[in-house]
Amino acid sequence: MNTNTKFFIGIGLATILLVVAGVFLLNRSTGQKSEVEGVADQAVLSANTRHAIGDSNASVKIVEFADFQCPACKAAHPIIKKVTAENADKVYFVYRHYPLPSHKNGKVASQAAEAAGLQGKFWEMHNLLYEKQSEWSESNKAKEVFESYAANLGLDTQKFKDDMASAIGTVNQDYADGNKVGVSSTPTFFINGQKYSGVIPEGKLTELINTTQ
Repeated sequence: MNTNTKFFIGIGLATILLVVAGVFLLNRSTGQKSEVEGVADQAVLSANTRHAIGDSNASVKIVEFADFQCPACKAAHPIIKKVTAENADKVYFVYRHYPLPSHKNGKVASQAAEAAGLQGKFWEMHNLLYEKQSEWSESNKAKEVFESYAANLGLDTQKFKDDMASAIGTVNQDYADGNKVGVSSTPTFFINGQKYSGVIPEGKLTELINTTQ
């Protein structure tokens, strides 16, 4: 083998080593990026936990993005209520707003729930909004309907009206966070970070709770 041949073989080997090293570093960099994105998603999911049920240290954390005017969310409501109650020792449930633009009263319903929450009655209003969805979903006077609900719950109605108007920022932030984690329809659930779209049947939800780590 002459000197020129050895020289070109050496160049070839060096090139191969550089390519391999480059692929390794690229893969390593990509893996780090994915890990950071995963942490960021979890941070978004847990950014707002003001409406939560259960122990925040529970092994299973469920975050729901929902719209009070959504029929599927109404269907999911009793399932979530029942299953989380039956598994209260291991489930931490968080409700977040995602009013769909196609629902004319979805956002103001979320504002009503927020306003009730400022007087300690979020879950009572939450339940009423789903149970009486047909009364207000297409109403042109939804605010007045919600004010009557507030009165029935024993709330200060003037404070409720004022708070309902100012709650839009909170609702919009939930909606923006939902977009960040890939929500595009309701209901959307995140069970320990894993995304599930649509109504989860009772048996399936129980199974997920029992098998999720």
